[in-house]
Amino acid sequence: MNILNLVKLKLGITTNKRDDYLEAIIKGIQGEIKNIQGINLDVNNAEDAMFIVDYACYRYESKGEYEDMPRHLQWRLHNLDISKG
Repeated sequence: MNILNLVKLKLGITTNKRDDYLEAIIKGIQGEIKNIQGINLDVNNAEDAMFIVDYACYRYESKGEYEDMPRHLQWRLHNLDISKG
């Protein structure tokens, strides 16, 4: 699964002008989840991949405003933590 393509589809982005920025968001999320939460996300697992996609879209759409993570993402992250722990 190509996470970048899924993020672009969800956001309705058809050009590759923002690919570098979106890739940075995706890599940042994977690193944060691994280093802070201790969870290794498998991009070949549909549930893990869709969590990354949804979280990346949230980050992109929030335009750098630091708000609390939406409840649905918190809930999914909690479930990932339990299932991979």
